[in-house]
Amino acid sequence: MTRYGQPAGVTGSTMGAVTTRLVRHDTDTPVLSGPAANERLTGWAGGAIFVLLAAEGVTVLLMHELLVPHVVIGLLLIGPVLLKLASTGYRFLRYYTGDPMFRVAGPPMIVLRVLAPLLVVATVLLLGTGSWLLYAPPALRDVVVFLHKASFAIWFLLTAAHVLAYVWRVPKLLGADLRPGSGAPSRRGAGARLAALTLSIAAGALLAAQLAQRAEPWIQILRQHHER
Repeated sequence: MTRYGQPAGVTGSTMGAVTTRLVRHDTDTPVLSGPAANERLTGWAGGAIFVLLAAEGVTVLLMHELLVPHVVIGLLLIGPVLLKLASTGYRFLRYYTGDPMFRVAGPPMIVLRVLAPLLVVATVLLLGTGSWLLYAPPALRDVVVFLHKASFAIWFLLTAAHVLAYVWRVPKLLGADLRPGSGAPSRRGAGARLAALTLSIAAGALLAAQLAQRAEPWIQILRQHHER
């Protein structure tokens, strides 16, 4: 699950001690702020995002009939996406500020490190333009729709690469927190991770409850377009 190697600036003795701690940390007693716990939190957020995106994909295919669910799911996504950005950003910060545990755990593959900033920008643009559509005046709607579609096309390609690289790891990460019969130490922090995920989804649901009604003008636009 976690790759070990000797990064620059970490001595052999330090590496040995930290590696021992990491192995124990990954399998027996995860540290709440350590790399394995961080990876599990990222896995929970990623799993929720994957499920919501699958549902969102269905609404894209049936936009005329499922516009409101499309808006609701899009708003629901904001919470888990922010959680995932926070967890990966935390890993990035700890690694590049020289934290020994994160340094030994290592960074993602180079290709994914290159794609990550692009994926973050594309995700922000996609969710941002989607939210902007709920407030865009008629004079700007066509422009915002174009930006939303363009950001979706870019985002889809980047996300496909990201999912293919990580989706196989998610069941193992979630299973580490849910496996029946596993000892309490091996699931240390699981409650906090599930609480963080629940709060992120609840925040998205609250946002959806407040803003979903703003999709009504778009329902009328689609209805008029369909009747032509």
